Amino acid sequence: MKKHILAFAGVALLLAQGAFAQKASRPNIIFFLVDDMGWQDTSEPFWDSITPANRKYRTPNMERLARSGMKFTNAYATPVCTPSRVSFLSGMNASRHRVTNWTSVFNKSTDAKDSLLQPPSWNVNGLSPDGKQELSAYATPLPQVLKDNGYYTIQCGKAHFGTYPSIGKDPLNLGFVKNIAGSAAGHPASYFGEKNFGYNPEKYIVQADMPGMQKYYGQKIFLSEALTQEAMLAMDTARQRQQPFFLYMSHYAVHLPFQEDARFMQYYLDKGLSRPEAAYAALLEGMDHSLGQLLDYLDKNGLAENTIVMFMSDNGGYSHPPREGGHNTQNWPLKGGKGSMYEGGIREPMMVRWNGVTAPGSVTAQYMIMEDFYPTILEMAGIKQYKTMQTVDGESFVKYLRDNTLRNNKRPLLWNYPNNWAGGDLGVDNSFMTAIRQGNWKLIYFEKPGRLELYNLAEDIREEHDLSASNPAKTREMAKLLTAQLKKNKAQLPVYIQTGKQVPYPDEISASR
Repeated sequence: MKKHILAFAGVALLLAQGAFAQKASRPNIIFFLVDDMGWQDTSEPFWDSITPANRKYRTPNMERLARSGMKFTNAYATPVCTPSRVSFLSGMNASRHRVTNWTSVFNKSTDAKDSLLQPPSWNVNGLSPDGKQELSAYATPLPQVLKDNGYYTIQCGKAHFGTYPSIGKDPLNLGFVKNIAGSAAGHPASYFGEKNFGYNPEKYIVQADMPGMQKYYGQKIFLSEALTQEAMLAMDTARQRQQPFFLYMSHYAVHLPFQEDARFMQYYLDKGLSRPEAAYAALLEGMDHSLGQLLDYLDKNGLAENTIVMFMSDNGGYSHPPREGGHNTQNWPLKGGKGSMYEGGIREPMMVRWNGVTAPGSVTAQYMIMEDFYPTILEMAGIKQYKTMQTVDGESFVKYLRDNTLRNNKRPLLWNYPNNWAGGDLGVDNSFMTAIRQGNWKLIYFEKPGRLELYNLAEDIREEHDLSASNPAKTREMAKLLTAQLKKNKAQLPVYIQTGKQVPYPDEISASR
């Protein structure tokens, strides 16, 4: 009996020591990233009022996270996916890292053809951790810094950091210890486990390249659910190793194809949505369900107090058929959608829960951009001494998490998209653009028509009233600032096909008026 008591005491001591080690360690960090999710694609409002979109969707776990953390109502990414992901991993603005469009196959541009302009020779191969790979952005990746400082780094879901078959194709080359389903794929071939997620043993399909997901082949399971199960298993491993973890939970949802997640479809069909729109809404709710499962996991395992949870989207919501409604109407009150420099293409739903730091249910209007996560996460992790091969453009927003009344309206935010995302109806105002925001002022330069548009976002979030003609002084001021930032970062601009000359800088356009 005495031996049993001693054994029990020993186990209790080990458990107590493990709990102390977890409590005393660096915080765990979950970065929850959604693909192509718009600012209004949620029942949690990110504006000053409830919108029809907020009533359309059902995302109770986003509401749950908002109640327990802080919402950012002015959070920004780039207009398309890979540039945002490279900015997150490198801390560089897209104008500097030059991975300005989505990536696919080695050394091949994904730009659509245009009759007037030619995109520059951008870094089509994505991110690389060394300087040996051509047409690549060279950087010390964020997960590598975390790994070097004791973190168990997990990539789960969509990676899309580089082309097939580049160095950046494999997240394990970028500092991740564990890779689940991440490759050069920008979207899934199929969301269905019973269809092997689109895998074809006779033909390599980039979109079906999902490492580590073979055990779900033939099963009746949706991709979002399978990824969530794998993420929890990976966090189990980190706990067993008594390491703090960094989970990059990057869902393929809600990217095309809009396939039906049967768990949530009927609710939206009963609301009268068309099948494609109901499928989109079900993808959203499936993503939200995953968020809830991860939050439950933290609660169940006593990790919630020492785990920071961050929520973000990689670009604006897709706003073209098969979505319901006309082109670029789905992100109202924001104008435009994915691929656009209007707010609908770049403004994202963003939240942070950091227990003991963020006030529950708090909101900040301070603007930030994707590259800011790099220094912020390192500050959160208590990592002060680190070296990078790249210039980090991002600025930590930890101080805004501590005090949501703080503001910095002098910092300029910069976007550069010298690319042609798509032609036809999708290409209207969705190609060859650069933009800047400072305070409430935003200037967009449409390079093909040589047009400047100026907006005051505090008064006109819908970007309905172009003030460039009525306020030429502010237009010139913003054009000079945009030009200076582009030159500072050695940003690329498109060239005219016939002459090979670069398009004018925005200050040249404003000066010619």
